[in-house]
Amino acid sequence: MFVSKKLLSRTAAGMAAAGVLALAAALSPASAQESVKIGLILPMTGGQASTGKQIDNAIKLYMQQHGDTVAGKKIEVILKDDAALPDNTKRLAQELIVNDKVNVIAGFGVTPAALAAAPLATQGKIPEVVMAAGTSIITERSPYIVRTSFTLAQSSTIIADWAVKNGIKKVATLTSDYAPGNDALNFFKEHFTAGGGEIVEEVKVPLANPDFAPFLQRMKDAKPDAMFVFVPAGQGGNFMKQYAERGLDKSGIKVIGPGDVTDDDLLNNMGDAVLGTVTAHIYSAAHPSAMNKEFVAAYKKAFGSRPGFMAVSGYDGINLIYEALKKTGGKTEGDALVEAMKGMKWESPRGPISIDPETRDIVQNVYIRKVEKADGELYNVEFQTFEAVKDSGKTKK
Repeated sequence: MFVSKKLLSRTAAGMAAAGVLALAAALSPASAQESVKIGLILPMTGGQASTGKQIDNAIKLYMQQHGDTVAGKKIEVILKDDAALPDNTKRLAQELIVNDKVNVIAGFGVTPAALAAAPLATQGKIPEVVMAAGTSIITERSPYIVRTSFTLAQSSTIIADWAVKNGIKKVATLTSDYAPGNDALNFFKEHFTAGGGEIVEEVKVPLANPDFAPFLQRMKDAKPDAMFVFVPAGQGGNFMKQYAERGLDKSGIKVIGPGDVTDDDLLNNMGDAVLGTVTAHIYSAAHPSAMNKEFVAAYKKAFGSRPGFMAVSGYDGINLIYEALKKTGGKTEGDALVEAMKGMKWESPRGPISIDPETRDIVQNVYIRKVEKADGELYNVEFQTFEAVKDSGKTKK
């Protein structure tokens, strides 16, 4: 069969044009971005596994309640377990950004993990929503980091001031030996000593699998009025067990600190040794608002356990992403999303919160709480509120 050169060239040109159109369509935001992908990097195994499970559960609950579509885009969450090891975090963040083409990375159970991902967020212009890690410097490490958890400065300064005003003169400190523990110690010490208090013993314990017993003996020997304790979420149960075994609960040495040590997730299993522990923190399952009562009931129904502060941080983290997408009309460019997040305010199960437009860090109430028994269960019962607390750690840098 004879085919003219003219027809062949016309067909080739048509195919080439179709190819160009197909390529353009593939790269166009409308067709390429029918879904919004969130890379969720959490410690689902290892010592911080309770942190990962709480955040993962809370995100699932939020999406059950609010649907999986925002501004016409389907939300797809890709969960990766980094076991709180920063080398894993960095590798997983890179895979999620390069291979999975995620629009947001989120989670980050510990500070080293959040810091490991920061340069990748900057290079990829991808928002990094920190839902757990609490060291002040984190949001300074990338203009794309926004935090919905807390900072140790927010609660450690407040419990220090409370201790001074309530007749606690001598304190021994026990803190985990990594960045958040150092933040907790430094901010507590600065405020406590400025108020006339004295630090009579200071010990740092390893982050991974700590045996608290020998350190607790040093606390007991120092005969303080109270112990200031910071251990990351998930380690409070083990700490309290050893605190009771060493007889510190009978010695009159009370525990004070930020609220990680009496996390609601583990509190009920700590026994009566924990009664009377006073902490400053951002959330309690006993927070008396109607919104929180609904949140706790829904979480318990879905997962059979009580939500802790990590759960509410994850719940607020996914809410922040949803609301930012609404503000951008579904646009997923990193700069637009971060800009939408700055200054955002909403009512959370923990109370009113906002994102500081200057620092991209959370502003929230901090509550003084005491562990009490109610209906046969242990709760952190709030008795004093400090409103709209910013991270004081940044103002000192």
